[in-house]
Amino acid sequence: MSTLTIDHVSRWFGNVVAVNDITMTIGPGVTGLLGPNGAGKSTLINMMGGFLAPSTGTVTLDGEPTWRNEKIYKQIGIVPEREAMYDFLTGREFVVANAELHGLGDKAAHRALATVEMEYAQDRKISTYSKGMRQRVKMASALVHNPSLLLLDEPFNGMDPRQRMQLMDLLRRMGDEGRTVLFSSHILEEVEQLASHIEVIVAGRHAASGDFRRIRRLMTDRPHRYLVRSSDDRALAAALIADPSTSGIEVDLQEGALRIQAVDFPRFTALLPRLARDHGIRLLTVSPSDESLESVFSYLVAA
Repeated sequence: MSTLTIDHVSRWFGNVVAVNDITMTIGPGVTGLLGPNGAGKSTLINMMGGFLAPSTGTVTLDGEPTWRNEKIYKQIGIVPEREAMYDFLTGREFVVANAELHGLGDKAAHRALATVEMEYAQDRKISTYSKGMRQRVKMASALVHNPSLLLLDEPFNGMDPRQRMQLMDLLRRMGDEGRTVLFSSHILEEVEQLASHIEVIVAGRHAASGDFRRIRRLMTDRPHRYLVRSSDDRALAAALIADPSTSGIEVDLQEGALRIQAVDFPRFTALLPRLARDHGIRLLTVSPSDESLESVFSYLVAA
């Protein structure tokens, strides 16, 4: 069993800060690293795996630094997001090459390919693989030396539903076996299905930490913004602003709508149709205006 410790880690490229003073501990089991695209997830995973040096802070695996520490690499398996591979090789040749780097041979490669159910295509060239097949052969390569720490960067990209479920089952088994598994994703539902613990980052900063119930609660409890069009916007605004579930209303003349900030989400969603009915107002459009992951995570960072 392995424990990965990230201690006040930052990484910048010129004037761009990709990771900003992140501290977290990743233990045995499955952890989801959740954040929108461009949040710094890949940079953080590369530092965890020892492929990138922190500008400040330390990354250690069981007390040993991951950067420039060759002996630690035998404990780490990594599945990068990038698709670039040696397309002229077959899947088997690709996995065998990684096995040989670890002093292993064909038997280890065959076991890894069987684990990800890629035996049927192992003798085809990677250039003929779909994106999901490429993901699985990269997974086999990462597993060939039986690592105690597995790092996966957006591993479900390009997989069909069956492949996704197979990989989720595999990662659950590894977590149950006591391995330390971390995977990144920008899809909350994907993380909820698999991870027992979630770390949220946005704009390179650590935004939240906990199980999916806590993360869901943080997201649900935040102020929600809506764009509402009705048959009488001003009368509806006057009725809503008197209720404590609403903290602010703007009349957007350009859109011909109301922009509403609701601080009590359950109360507001029950109140809006009732008020409209009682005042004889027809609701034409009710749509959330801030439901992107970027806006949700930005709220968590500021909270």
